[in-house]
Amino acid sequence: MKRVLTVLAAICALAASAHAADLPRTGEMQKFTLSAERKPAALAEFLDPKDRPATLEAFRGKVVLVNLWATWCVPCREEMPALDRLQDARGGKDFTVLAVAQDRAGRAKVEAFLGQIGAAKLAPYLDTSMKSGRAWGVYGLPTSILIDRQGREIGRFIGGAEWDQADALRLIDAAIAEK
Repeated sequence: MKRVLTVLAAICALAASAHAADLPRTGEMQKFTLSAERKPAALAEFLDPKDRPATLEAFRGKVVLVNLWATWCVPCREEMPALDRLQDARGGKDFTVLAVAQDRAGRAKVEAFLGQIGAAKLAPYLDTSMKSGRAWGVYGLPTSILIDRQGREIGRFIGGAEWDQADALRLIDAAIAEK
């Protein structure tokens, strides 16, 4: 019986990794690291745009690109316009960009920054404690984590990326297409 369970577990793991391997990672997205195994992402708490506590559970059923950033982080600042354009292009019932500022400066500074760059499509999520980043295993900014509809981590991209370009859109579209 133990051997049967071991074989079944191996088959399931192979099927999951083969499915993830189907995600297109070309161009800049070759730096997107697929998770070895899709495990549930931590339900770390952060603040929604109205300063109410929120977790990834609020986004269950959608593919989510969690982006951890800060106003003081130069690569983050450079990446934000592309994330705003991605949200504009793909955001809706199946996908969202969840940009969570890891910023002790507070909401006013985050909202002012988003206004300065014209990021009208990104909601200003915030974590002044930076506990969400630690819960998600993030140790450098910016980091983007792609989460599937079941709340499991597909993979992550460390550093800034052009999220509205063709290579990134193919990756996002493939994740959305998974059922």
